[in-house]
Amino acid sequence: MKYTALRKGEVALLDGATGTELEKRGVPMSTNAWSGSASLEHAETLEQIHRDYIDAGADIITANTYSTSRALLELDGLGDQFETINRAAIKAALRARDSSSRPDVLVAGSLSHRGPIATGSARPDSSAIGLDKMAEALREQALLLRDEGCDLILLEMMYDPSRMPLVFAAAAETGLPVWAGFSARRGKNSQLLGFGPGEDVPFAQIVSILHDWEVGAAGIMHTPANLVSDALEILRANFDGPLMAYPDSGYFKSPHWQFEDVITPPELRRYAEAWVDQGAKMLGGCCGLSPEHIAALAPLKRTPATTAD
Repeated sequence: MKYTALRKGEVALLDGATGTELEKRGVPMSTNAWSGSASLEHAETLEQIHRDYIDAGADIITANTYSTSRALLELDGLGDQFETINRAAIKAALRARDSSSRPDVLVAGSLSHRGPIATGSARPDSSAIGLDKMAEALREQALLLRDEGCDLILLEMMYDPSRMPLVFAAAAETGLPVWAGFSARRGKNSQLLGFGPGEDVPFAQIVSILHDWEVGAAGIMHTPANLVSDALEILRANFDGPLMAYPDSGYFKSPHWQFEDVITPPELRRYAEAWVDQGAKMLGGCCGLSPEHIAALAPLKRTPATTAD
């Protein structure tokens, strides 16, 4: 494991979107597991996406495992292909690294409490999968991510107070480094809330889970760029380790991402410069963002960031 950039207090680059980039390149999305099944029939496209992010400067690429738990795949009739799909996703990322001149690139295994999203909707219904079933599925997936060669576990789109502990527990069992990405939205009274539907949960309450678990880095993801600075401020009050920032742009109308009013690469860089000033040490992108966006952040890689160790 090479954390040279983090140790030096420099900025490292995460990749950008995988699922929406697959869709942008013509790969069909499924109803419940979204981009999860793409790793089987479109492995070459997936591998090329990872390579494009590495070529753009990414130091960490994320395997296409965000929506590939057995519990979620079962909703699309793909539960019996759980191992095959996840292994294909990880192998595509590993091949991309091996074929590049960047052996130091880290491969993150994405782990999430994502539930199905109704057609035309935007927010997952995590409650559609029972807690016991989700806990079992997350543990199974986390251990597979470890055993198939991922360097770290990346907890993505954390926002559900009842399900986040299941994800943290599954990741901790792997013994790998764990990084946690939280998602936020703005409430009607301008308060920053957890992304989830239903009860409005203050974002500060969401990230307070970090008091109970040890993680190597924590950050803001799948959140509009104009909310990230406020979210980082709340996160810093609850976590003194390295910070990440990787926003989304556009919006979801299941099962398709709507590439409307996507932030331009230069505008993303302007936001990112402010996040670096706040102490962010890993920068990247989420849904809607592309290799071009990551390339725009590359000049920030050698900019000294506030030391958070």
